[in-house]
Formats: sequence, C-alpha cells, structure tokens
Amino acid sequence: MTNDQKVLNLLGMAQRAKKLVTGDNLVLQAIRHQQAYLVFVANNASDNTIKKFSDKTAYYHVASCFAFDDLQLSSAIGQKRLIIAVCDAGFSKKMKQLLNIH
Repeated sequence: MTNDQKVLNLLGMAQRAKKLVTGDNLVLQAIRHQQAYLVFVANNASDNTIKKFSDKTAYYHVASCFAFDDLQLSSAIGQKRLIIAVCDAGFSKKMKQLLNIH
C-alpha cells in the first residue's frame, strides 16, 4: 500500500470520526478560525479555486495538499467534494508525515 493510499484511508477514517469539514465556505471558515490543520484541494479544481485556497492556507499558515483529484478525494470520504479540511491534530500529523509536508 502506497503512502497516497494510506492518506486516503485516513481521510475515510477521519470522515467517520466527524473530524473533517467539506465544501468551500465551511473550509474557509475553518481556516479563518484556526480549526483546520490540513486542507486538501483537488488538483483538477478550477484555477481560481486552487489559487484562493493556496493563498488562504499560506496566509493563515495551514498546510495544504494538491496531490489528489476529485475522484480520489470523493471516494475516500464517500461524498462528492473538491475541498476538504482536516480539523484534528492527530489525523493531520499522520497525513503530513505520509505526504512529507512540513
């Protein structure tokens, strides 16, 4: 099992544990309130969406990942989503280790 597969499995576990926030507005709100530890944006999202979230995460010092497409993210959590925020320190720490994000 690759590290990418492990991260997607962890996303599914975090979803079942209710530690994820999904959708544009809710993720932006979580970033602004310092509740998000890691933000996933689908790499096939629109250029404006990718720029908006990369700017927001950089400004608020939140780690971001653009390594997965919408199908991978959606199948991992069981919902069709382009943007996901991990709001749990433990899950995000393990995911960052697997993805080599510091």
